[in-house]
Amino acid sequence: NEAAPQAVDETIFEQDDEPLVEQLRTIHDTPHTYHLIREEQALRELVERLSREKEFCFDTETTGTDPIVAELVGMSFAIEEGVAYYVPVPAERSEAQGIVEQFRAVLEAEQAQKIGQNIKYDYLIMQNYGVELGGPMFDTMIAHYLLHPEMRHGMDYLAEAYLRYRTIPITELIGSGKQQKSMADLSPEEIRVYACEDADITLRLHHLFLPQLKEQNLLPLFEDLEMPLVAVLAEMERNGVCLDTAALHETSGKFTRLMEDLEKEIHALAGMEFNIASPKQVGEVLFDRLQITSKPKKTKTGQYVTSEDVLESLRSKHPIVEKILEHRGVKKLLGTYVDALPLLINPRTRHIHTNFNQTITATGRLSSSNPNLQNIPVRDAMGKEVRKAFVSCPGELFFSADYSQIELRIMAHLSQDANLIEAFVQGNDIHAATAAKIYKVPLAEVTSDMRRKAKTANFGIIYGISVFGLAERLQIPRSEAKELIDGYFATYPRIKAYMDESINKARELGYVETLWGRKRYLPDITSGNSFVRGFAERNAINAPIQGSAADIIKVAMIA
Repeated sequence: NEAAPQAVDETIFEQDDEPLVEQLRTIHDTPHTYHLIREEQALRELVERLSREKEFCFDTETTGTDPIVAELVGMSFAIEEGVAYYVPVPAERSEAQGIVEQFRAVLEAEQAQKIGQNIKYDYLIMQNYGVELGGPMFDTMIAHYLLHPEMRHGMDYLAEAYLRYRTIPITELIGSGKQQKSMADLSPEEIRVYACEDADITLRLHHLFLPQLKEQNLLPLFEDLEMPLVAVLAEMERNGVCLDTAALHETSGKFTRLMEDLEKEIHALAGMEFNIASPKQVGEVLFDRLQITSKPKKTKTGQYVTSEDVLESLRSKHPIVEKILEHRGVKKLLGTYVDALPLLINPRTRHIHTNFNQTITATGRLSSSNPNLQNIPVRDAMGKEVRKAFVSCPGELFFSADYSQIELRIMAHLSQDANLIEAFVQGNDIHAATAAKIYKVPLAEVTSDMRRKAKTANFGIIYGISVFGLAERLQIPRSEAKELIDGYFATYPRIKAYMDESINKARELGYVETLWGRKRYLPDITSGNSFVRGFAERNAINAPIQGSAADIIKVAMIA
């Protein structure tokens, strides 16, 4: 792949993207000098040295993975490769604060760049001690994400892939499962090598990734967008969100009763009782007893497939299918949100603190986990029921803002299509304007059905929808879907040209990019398999649009 940066040594990968362990160096055959800093004099000397540096690597060892409640166990620093320092922090809070205070000036200094791996975590931990990391930051995880969005970005993986080095596994120190200890249970001497290695490896990765970011013209995106966003996300995570537990308790009862009612309806439609949670029994009822289709899908072992997409395609065959889908939907909401959210409330802050991930999606969008707050359904009544439990804190208000048709506006900008630009400039309802042009009627005569079809076409075409896909989504004949797409491209001719140019550019360069230069590598764009190639072609059209929308919201968050 011409487009991808060449620094990964591809020879160490097997088919499943796992580096070959036996070829890797470890701490035992790599020269290193890792210091344990406990004496007052050594502590002062380290602070003095750090205060003279333009950049240094910083890492924290803590009592847990949740930065809102975790406490410091120690801090490690690296200034040059192969040399690192570990400073243990006592468990007693006032003593711990005393150690942190000695490092406050160097950690808050604006002139020194702080290097870390997943530095948002360390940023939040230091805030627990009243310290705001100052100066520019360099996160090796985010740097690698920009260079290779599709790969993994954990430090252990990066060390193996780029440095041919196997780090000390955390389980070697704290064990796993029921026997797992906390870092706080270990002596400073036990932690020293592990903690120093973390800082040392991160520094080495920084030395590798910085020139690659420059070479790939990704440094402005990294320095102006992704790194300033870290502090914004940290603030959002620390603030968290209030939850109305009484409302959720009420919803839980409502959903439980609804599931019971649905269960009765399903059993009545089936003419027998069966376990709705069992895919095997659902398959037998639908395909053996009710015979709702003559060609049911089966697994290799001969069991009927009753996955959501299969049931979705059979929705019109029998009323029981819709009821089973509804039952599954309620059960999922109940288990994932209604009953689970109250358990995630932080006992100290009384808020829920989600984790915003910057390095998960290939498009540049943010994602959220523990809990995933972006997946709560928004359109149906049940989703709204869950959402109403998220409340503003006493004396405060929710303020909601959204960009209007951001992806279509970006499409208008990238394609420079005169008709689409004109519709936006006039301030028209974009879907009605599209319908008026496709169906060749005045704007005032556009029906809700015309608008619905135009809206589906507007968004579908951004995602490279096919005639078949549009026909299925709108439940219309393929001939009508073809007319709709042909009419669309006749209305917006530059959009078709933009789509073709995007695919050609991806073939030529191996990647496409957003307005901010975020790259999406598409090695499959030249695949001989038409299905695989088609997927890459749709990404070539969509990634610059979806990615630019993600970049714009990040710019706004920082501003």
